[in-house]
Amino acid sequence: MKKIFQLAFMVSILVAQAAVAQDDTLVDKIVAEGTDNSQLEALGHQLMDVIGPRLVGTPQMKAANDWAVKTYAGWGISAENEEWGKWKGWERGITHIDMVSPRVATLHGTQLAWSPPTPKKGTTAGLITLPEVADAEAFTKWLPSVKGKFVMVSMLEPTGRPDYNWEEFATEESFGKMKKEREAQTDKWNQNIKNTGYTTRNINEALEAAGAVGIVQSRWSKGFGANKIFGANTKAIPVVDLSLEDYGMLYRMVENGDAPVIKVLAESKDLGTVPTFNTIATIPGTELPNEYVMLSAHFDSWDGGTGATDNGTGTLTMMEAARILKKVYPNPKRTIIIGHWGSEEQGLNGSRAFVEDHPDIVENLQALFNQDNGTGRVVSISGQGFLHSYDYITRWLEAVPKQFKIEIETTFPGTPGGGGSDYASFVAAGAPGFSLSSLSWSYGNYTWHTNLDTYDKIVFDDVRNNAILTAILAYQASEDPERTSREKSVLHLSPRTGEPMTWPEPRSPNRDGGN
Repeated sequence: MKKIFQLAFMVSILVAQAAVAQDDTLVDKIVAEGTDNSQLEALGHQLMDVIGPRLVGTPQMKAANDWAVKTYAGWGISAENEEWGKWKGWERGITHIDMVSPRVATLHGTQLAWSPPTPKKGTTAGLITLPEVADAEAFTKWLPSVKGKFVMVSMLEPTGRPDYNWEEFATEESFGKMKKEREAQTDKWNQNIKNTGYTTRNINEALEAAGAVGIVQSRWSKGFGANKIFGANTKAIPVVDLSLEDYGMLYRMVENGDAPVIKVLAESKDLGTVPTFNTIATIPGTELPNEYVMLSAHFDSWDGGTGATDNGTGTLTMMEAARILKKVYPNPKRTIIIGHWGSEEQGLNGSRAFVEDHPDIVENLQALFNQDNGTGRVVSISGQGFLHSYDYITRWLEAVPKQFKIEIETTFPGTPGGGGSDYASFVAAGAPGFSLSSLSWSYGNYTWHTNLDTYDKIVFDDVRNNAILTAILAYQASEDPERTSREKSVLHLSPRTGEPMTWPEPRSPNRDGGN
């Protein structure tokens, strides 16, 4: 009997060793495929350079959906576009902005998303700045002054140099003086907007109703050459964003009585209401096909640039991870789903719709890995408030070679994300969704929602790292003999209210937006 027990023990050790060896071999294959046969540059070129920005409701967004389905099919992966709602359809055309008096200069700027067009020959007019007013009554009396003019609605920035540039070259006294004056100017500007009786969100509507021919803004992103480009909120007149440099020039000319005149040609098409989609790709599971591992990234972007780091790089990471897995791990234990979400930028709408429409998948989700915040190497993973997340995430990370995880810091159990990116849609439903958070690479100032978010900002070595990391984590989660625990931790006190934090509630998507 003793010999039988010893033999059984030895067999169990050999089986375990064989499993570890097989595991190491497959990890090595993932690394080799992701390193030697990377498709990232080619995918990035097609998505960013050829298709371009992916604003919800635009033909470019639909072209991206169709391209992804076709690309997955070429890899032997089944994919489909799943309609989740409708949105205002709009197509960007040419924007050309020129100063025509007192001298001629081509200005750097663009129309905002969903901006109405100008007449075919453009609009030529003078400019006016917002006045200093004591109250809403004074502003109402001033409003007729905008008739026939472009209205400048942004504060004149006191400097076009980022703070880091001042810190490097300015004297301490000069830098301190600039910051103090800028703070006072900003406070004064904000108070004046409040005095008008409007906010920055609705003042354009009042200006349009009073007869303005267009709105000119400059939403500086506090980096050289970088402006935030969001959406227009007018019905019939164009809204354009100008570079800090050109906006400042025009503003000073107006204030000094130089009477600048600009011509704006903004072409765009209102396409009515159009369907909008998530692209969903699937690698079917063999042993546990009704349990799921998900790779997640939002597919849409704003359209000031081409959406390269928000969220082209997250998209490339998940597509490349799926390609690698299909090549070296074609028959996963659990089903692997890749979700490319629409309209994340307007409130996580695509992923919230998926959670609402697929409760069976959410209920049987082993893990979701989401990447969103730029081109850098993954350096942070939180347990999102799941009490036992340490057990399984640490176990999966152990299989990752050192060079792909050396900078990763983990936080357990962490706190649940209430928004910000699509993993939060799943966490709110109690499903284990995790953010693969990355290094900044000046994301906040230079690429996040700016005109500079373009292919050249992608750091492909870092994205390659992330695709390999994601593929290994997905493989480990798929093969794990145990289901992941969904037990929630007791959340700490909110620093804002002093009350215990609560788990975020699922929210329904906006399925009919933009109108």
